[in-house]
Amino acid sequence: MQSFYPERFERDMACTEAEWLRWLPAAIGEHHWKLQEHSAGVRIGDGALGLKWQVAEDRVIGLVRMPRFLVSFRFAGLDETQRYAFMKRFDLYTQRGGG
Repeated sequence: MQSFYPERFERDMACTEAEWLRWLPAAIGEHHWKLQEHSAGVRIGDGALGLKWQVAEDRVIGLVRMPRFLVSFRFAGLDETQRYAFMKRFDLYTQRGGG
């Protein structure tokens, strides 16, 4: 988890679109949201978050092949504290563990 989330940022994630769509409802929580093709809009209090995504070419490291998924985050009308509170939950629900 980060300590600061700007109004706009991108992420390169190691997941498939199917995994992303399974994680999304829990990650968003009780906020009202609308799913569209390759995007979603989330209402967060008086502000909003726009998500857009696309599938990218797999990352290949030697014999290992990992899916890549590019996600764009665009907050509007939320201050730094509100963005952090939302992303704290979002990150917990979308992170992948290793060991």
